[in-house]
Amino acid sequence: MDTKFQAREVEEKWYKYWVDREVFTSSIDSEKPPYTVVIPPPNVTGILHMGHMLNATIQDVLVRRARMKGYNACWVPGTDHASIATEIRVTKHLKERGIEKRKLSKEEFLVHARAWTQKHGGIILEQLKRIGASCDWSKEKFTMDPDMNLSVTKTFKKLYEEGLIYRGHRMIHWDPEAQTTLSDEEVIHTPQKSDLYFVKYFLADDSGAHLTVATTRIETIFADVALCVNPSDDRYRSQIGREVYVPLTQRKISVIADDYVDVAFGTGCLKITPAHDFNDYEIGKRHDLPLIDMFNPDGTVNQHGGYYHGKDRFKTRKEIAVALEDGGYLAKITPYDNSVGRSERTHAVVEPRLSVQWFLKMESLARVGLDALEQGEFALVPEKFGATYRHWLKNIKDWNISRQLYWGHSIPVYYHPSDPEKFVVAENPEEAAQRASETWGRSFSVEELRPERDVLDTWFSSWLWPVSVFDGVNAPENAQFRYYYPTQVLVTAPEILFFWVARMVMFGKYHTGEVPFKKVYLTGIVRDEKRRKMSKSLGNSPDPLDLIDRYGADAVRVGMLFCSPAGNDLLFREELCLQGRNFTNKIWNAFRLVTGWSSEDEEEPSAGQRYAMKWFEHKLRKDLKNIDTSFDRLKISGALQTMYKLVWDDFCSWYLEAVKPAYLQKISSEVRDRTLGFFQTILEALHPFMPFLTEELGQKLQTESTNPKLMVETQWESPVDLPNSKILDDFHHIQNLISELRKLRKDANLSKSVETTLYHSKEKSVFDEGVREMVLKMGQTLCVDVAVPSDLFQKHTFLIDTQEYVLVLPIEESETEEIDQDALKKEIEHYSKFAASIEKKLSNETFCARAPREVIARENKKLNDTKIKLQMLKVKLDSV
Repeated sequence: MDTKFQAREVEEKWYKYWVDREVFTSSIDSEKPPYTVVIPPPNVTGILHMGHMLNATIQDVLVRRARMKGYNACWVPGTDHASIATEIRVTKHLKERGIEKRKLSKEEFLVHARAWTQKHGGIILEQLKRIGASCDWSKEKFTMDPDMNLSVTKTFKKLYEEGLIYRGHRMIHWDPEAQTTLSDEEVIHTPQKSDLYFVKYFLADDSGAHLTVATTRIETIFADVALCVNPSDDRYRSQIGREVYVPLTQRKISVIADDYVDVAFGTGCLKITPAHDFNDYEIGKRHDLPLIDMFNPDGTVNQHGGYYHGKDRFKTRKEIAVALEDGGYLAKITPYDNSVGRSERTHAVVEPRLSVQWFLKMESLARVGLDALEQGEFALVPEKFGATYRHWLKNIKDWNISRQLYWGHSIPVYYHPSDPEKFVVAENPEEAAQRASETWGRSFSVEELRPERDVLDTWFSSWLWPVSVFDGVNAPENAQFRYYYPTQVLVTAPEILFFWVARMVMFGKYHTGEVPFKKVYLTGIVRDEKRRKMSKSLGNSPDPLDLIDRYGADAVRVGMLFCSPAGNDLLFREELCLQGRNFTNKIWNAFRLVTGWSSEDEEEPSAGQRYAMKWFEHKLRKDLKNIDTSFDRLKISGALQTMYKLVWDDFCSWYLEAVKPAYLQKISSEVRDRTLGFFQTILEALHPFMPFLTEELGQKLQTESTNPKLMVETQWESPVDLPNSKILDDFHHIQNLISELRKLRKDANLSKSVETTLYHSKEKSVFDEGVREMVLKMGQTLCVDVAVPSDLFQKHTFLIDTQEYVLVLPIEESETEEIDQDALKKEIEHYSKFAASIEKKLSNETFCARAPREVIARENKKLNDTKIKLQMLKVKLDSV
């Protein structure tokens, strides 16, 4: 057996073995309850990062344990087509080849996109195999698979026919870089240091009087259609209804009044650009104001910007600031801290924009999602995220589900060839032609109809995921869906609690009447020691595959789980992986130690070995029950910590030290077999956390078996009998006692060969044979049942769990003093005779009957002191 654990070699060997034998593949089994987990589908073009590593490790731990507990475990892998992210990547790739996306038709772009995803897509799933992910690879799904696409189409059609989807002209968030609309949830508001410009709007009466507006967005001046003040603001009451010139133009706009204006903000006077601000848009509707859209889809200024036509919006801002100052319109500029909305995917500053889009009504669905949590149909772990979940759903807005992209699920809408306001919703062009013919009074061909060019928001397919992976939309009565749905647990990140989790709850309830999962385990964010979120842009995130190469998959898995309680951020540092590797080596070397023992059938276990075996049996039973409880509560980190202490401290540091034979000596076959049995149980309990190491050692334990059972397929039986608390308490007392003895001996600078003597303060025997052997072996101390000597040698009195002990140390010798062995032997002979004479006297019945009690007590004390003296002299002689 190798002296070191060869992680890479073992990982490659066993993962291939598992996959080749399809041990992760699940099929319907009426005799077993299902345990279903669906992976949060990573982007098809994504690569493994630390967040994926944490998420997948937790899922694998849960799935492997469920499989061992007798469940029919099914972990469904898959990837998401990620409309915006993928389109950005493909567009960049094409640009590097000199191809401009805008010069391609949608069909031409999709040819490139499909080729890109076929070449680069799914890399992350292959990477997940490196960490041991026990997914059912036969069930791998992609959100753009034909059956998944049909699920999306059917769902859109059903929601539209039930009046939940509509087409509307509304203000939306626009990403100028990706050139698509975004939902509210895809806009990340970040703090930013800006400039607040105080701009003069001169009255149109040419009196030279002006109103001053404070704004951060001077580039939208050419879209101004009014100034607005609060009707109760005395400063401006006389100006309401008058006209002012828009700066840098001769265009006149009116001063209007609206209660929306905060008199305390800025100057109390606002510029109104309904086409470029959500609040301005609402004011514009109330006052019937015109709309001026001055930006192109890419964020450049259009013809309404005059001289600035074609320039970038932020470059325009700088140039307009100069022009305002030169023209006498700029009163001042002050620093201003504000919040700016950015696209989650491209990080571009989003633009409010008026646009015709498709929307999903959310009010009734949100009510269903709220009720599901309130009525306990599923649980969030930890519960603290319930407040966030409720807040989002109680303040929900209609979901903007359309995107101006090429890559994605096409919206199943077909327009009249000459009237863009007329359309039909159908699953395919043929059905659309039939519906159009029935609706519009004449026969229409497929070629006549104009299909919708927009695609659906990526999350629209993702919210179907637990249902669609089992084809539950297209064939809701199919056997797989009825067996595997709902799933048991979802493991995901808190930042997509609304994007994905809440929406899956809504759709699951809407489509099936059942929530799609029973528990949602929300991981923390992986951060560095400075509490910064790990990211490539900051350069603070290690490559998980590099960590696996250096430390081994099991070590990295354990390292991440050491500090990742549910819902709390993981402060990751590489030392955790080193700790994980040390743990694998500890187990590996413990296995080498135990399997290296030679056994003897006729050899009986000593009292100390029996005592240790009895204790560890109950300790193992207790900790395994605690681990069961931790798993039931999804306290994965807690379960691992219990396992770590059980193996490192209890098994290796205490049990093995207590039972191991002396150097080159044989051990009782009973002790060896029991120890190997304990080891087998430990490996089974550790397998979900450390699959590769435990499979390797588990197979080595079965070398004599003609058909060894795979660890991954082992059926785990939780302990039935309760642990004996008295046995555990007694041994814990002995552990504390031995630890204190070691400390005292260390303080006295005694070598291991020097024995000390331990007394209990009570003058009666408290040490059974097993305890004596344990204390002597592990504490180099002899337990004595006689009374404590009053004035002999060095004594240390101490308490262990309220019980008092006295440790007696040998007489200190000078480092240069030469010990005379003959003199020691004579002294021992002298005290032996003296002790024998006292024992003879005390054994004389006549003496004992006539002598006073204090005389007999004095003689007993003399005998005890003499025995202690003899013991110390013998120890001294043995050490020469």
